[in-house]
Amino acid sequence: MTIAADLATGLAALARLDPTGAPLPAAAAARLVAYLDLLVKWNRTYNLTAIREPERMVTHHLLDALAVLPHLPRRPGVRVLDVGSGPGIPGIPLAIARPDWQVVMLDSSHKKGTFVRQAVIELGLPNAEAVTSRVEDYRPAAPFDVVISRAFADLAAFAAGSVRHLAPDGRLYAMKGVHPDAEIADLPPGIEVAAAHPLAVPGLDAARHLIVLGRTATPAPAGRAREETLR
Repeated sequence: MTIAADLATGLAALARLDPTGAPLPAAAAARLVAYLDLLVKWNRTYNLTAIREPERMVTHHLLDALAVLPHLPRRPGVRVLDVGSGPGIPGIPLAIARPDWQVVMLDSSHKKGTFVRQAVIELGLPNAEAVTSRVEDYRPAAPFDVVISRAFADLAAFAAGSVRHLAPDGRLYAMKGVHPDAEIADLPPGIEVAAAHPLAVPGLDAARHLIVLGRTATPAPAGRAREETLR
């Protein structure tokens, strides 16, 4: 099978898992393949991802990213921050799938940021933006409804660095492999698990979970420094 055929099969499987979800735009599959082609080309020189086989990139990058869609807000105008985006995952697939969202991809690596900026231009994604910065140093013009990360850090570090970027009713979404019981036990005061969703990624025989975090209604007192960290 070709990469395009592999992707089409995977997208059809995801659609069956979420029959009430919004369909992908007509040009989404072609843009996803174009993104993968760019990633393969740049990866030969810049080592953007350890996965080098295009067929594995379909499952481990594209379909893995899109598998979270049923658990994200289902409305237009959602602001998404992808923390530790690397080569644009999950940010670019989400921006392609939801052109009415605004997606910012944040990473401290200049070479990865350069790739993502070029991909945004070549793919024609006016709703996507790459920012080179540490999450702790980033100063966005407005907060985000969704702050998402894949393999960026453990849950405590992700929450401590990212919760400041949430809108009042926003949520943190951490893409994980096996259910991270130990990480959940180490969450800082003021952060709680709102949901934990097992994910089914077509063609990927491995555990995947989406851990949804939010602010507690009344954060537990833990000293002024800790409170400042969580703002």
